[in-house]
Amino acid sequence: QVQLVESGGGLVQPGGSLRLSCAASGRIYSTNAMGWYRQAPGKQRELVASMSWRETTNYNDAVKGRFTVSRDIAKNTVSLEMNNLKPEDTAVYYCWYYSDRHYWGQGTQVTVSS
Repeated sequence: QVQLVESGGGLVQPGGSLRLSCAASGRIYSTNAMGWYRQAPGKQRELVASMSWRETTNYNDAVKGRFTVSRDIAKNTVSLEMNNLKPEDTAVYYCWYYSDRHYWGQGTQVTVSS
């Protein structure tokens, strides 16, 4: 089994920064993708950023240039550095890992508001 635990969400003003972290436990393989999704009220869950084999990254166009995903293979952690946050970034952010199926964390709220 795989468990994912997020931390680091909160309230921030537009233009501010936040860093999300996710600690994974269980059968985690470095060759499998890991990253972040988000879900805003009334919207579908969407990919924010992911990192897969050989540190290949994939970003949602809406966050390119503002967010950076990183992964520590030795510690089984994945982080999301979010800069220049906008009100439309407000959502519940979920840590994600894919192996035999999708695994999700419990989610952490990010609110961008003045």
